[in-house]
Amino acid sequence: MIQALEKLLEDDTAGDPMGGLRWTRRTTEKVSVELSSAGIQVSPNTVARLLRELGYALRVNHKKRAARATHPDRNRQFEYIAALRRSFQRRGLPIISIDTKKKELVGCFKNNGTAWTQRAREVYDHDFRSDATGFAIPYGIYDFGANRGHIFVGTSHETPAFASDAVRLWWVHDGHPRYPHADEILILADGGGSNGSRNRAWKLALQTKLADRHGLSVTVCHYPPGASKWNPIEHRLFSEISKNWAGKPLDSYETLLKYIRTTKTKTGLTVKATLIERAYETGLEPEAADVEAIHLRRHNSLPAWNYTVAPRA
Repeated sequence: MIQALEKLLEDDTAGDPMGGLRWTRRTTEKVSVELSSAGIQVSPNTVARLLRELGYALRVNHKKRAARATHPDRNRQFEYIAALRRSFQRRGLPIISIDTKKKELVGCFKNNGTAWTQRAREVYDHDFRSDATGFAIPYGIYDFGANRGHIFVGTSHETPAFASDAVRLWWVHDGHPRYPHADEILILADGGGSNGSRNRAWKLALQTKLADRHGLSVTVCHYPPGASKWNPIEHRLFSEISKNWAGKPLDSYETLLKYIRTTKTKTGLTVKATLIERAYETGLEPEAADVEAIHLRRHNSLPAWNYTVAPRA
């Protein structure tokens, strides 16, 4: 029953990337009805108990949002992403969720949370970057089919070149060995940042580093504005890493990588970590001719958020 419930809520779950708390858009009554239609008779109260066992929680209203309307195409995009995920899953094709985790100062700084120790460790009383031995930019890739994560830790800047390098390295070392016959991949991403829906350098990098170099058709779906916590990597990967290193100072890159690599869950999640020490320049814009040459097909449904970059002949 637990597995059926998790499968039912797969496309309707959001979560906190730090604490691991999860929530869903569906009511217990609706979940009960849908399970009953699948031959599983269960009451709404039992659904609520099972949800708590899976780490879901009831949420109360907090006055933290600006007074602006939700994007009118929000639900339509959620439904489109769910349909594409089912299509790729049926064909055994890779689906990855990508995003950048909270950036971290490397050094003897306080890390939120608590840890079982004989005595509290002393850390700096202020978080000045000038006192840090480094700066960590954890760019994550979560593979749905394998329940595997890979964090690429950058040391300079979060740029489209860094994001695309991470995805390419994941494909070379994890994706292609795991899916040797795949010629398509689905990427789920937030709408902004280094892999944003309007970022031309991101699309060009997908063309040159993945589509052309590896013969992959790369389909990208972006979550609507204000919906970043519905990106599965937040609650399936980032939250588990945050819990693993909670209360423990990230005093070196080696320490940070160790905590990422030792992150595991009862459901079988394992995580790899790779340090990328390349210096990435900011503010680089692609040439107009290069952008025009991208073999990009925008989807009929919400083309600003959904597109495919195909290999050039």
